Amino acid sequence: MKTDDTKDRLEEPFSEYGRYSYADYLSWEIEEMVEIIKGKVFRNTAAPSRKHQELSLRLSTWLYAFLEKSSCKVYGAPFDVRLPGRSKEDKDIFTVVQPDICVVCDLSKLDDAGCVGAPDLVVEILSPGGNQKDLKFKYDVYLESGVREYWVVHPEEQTLLVYTLRDRDYVASRLFVAGDIVNSTVVEGFELDVEGLFKVLE
Repeated sequence: MKTDDTKDRLEEPFSEYGRYSYADYLSWEIEEMVEIIKGKVFRNTAAPSRKHQELSLRLSTWLYAFLEKSSCKVYGAPFDVRLPGRSKEDKDIFTVVQPDICVVCDLSKLDDAGCVGAPDLVVEILSPGGNQKDLKFKYDVYLESGVREYWVVHPEEQTLLVYTLRDRDYVASRLFVAGDIVNSTVVEGFELDVEGLFKVLE
């Protein structure tokens, strides 16, 4: 049962107090989705919007169909991705995120609890109020953990930005808009029609 202490910890989207691990995360009985980034707790204050869910379902369906005969697997949130440092012990993991979509090609990283280690591709669909988390805090941990490609989808502006890992740093693409085709360097052969993606919102 959720204690008052645990509830207080989760009231702030970014707490400066305490450092929480995946072991702590597993002990919490809470209804809302939470993430831990470098030991700090983030929680979603509301369910994703309709536009967010439509985009997530459309893109994950396309990726699933494309990867169906490959060794890679695609997962949508909620799906725990643990990004360990030196140790993979639950008590030593201080970042647990739930990307909107992720593709994992190294199947040894998968277990019954989710993924331990960096996915090959991560997609985050921006939501009002959550942009700082995705554009700053998650950007940092995805880069540090070695996520090879990070896509940021902006539903309201109908744009897509791709960060590609090169020489231990991210190289940003230009901003993709309607009329553009995005080619993934990680999921080889996969092409995304940006206009087609956002057409679901009409």
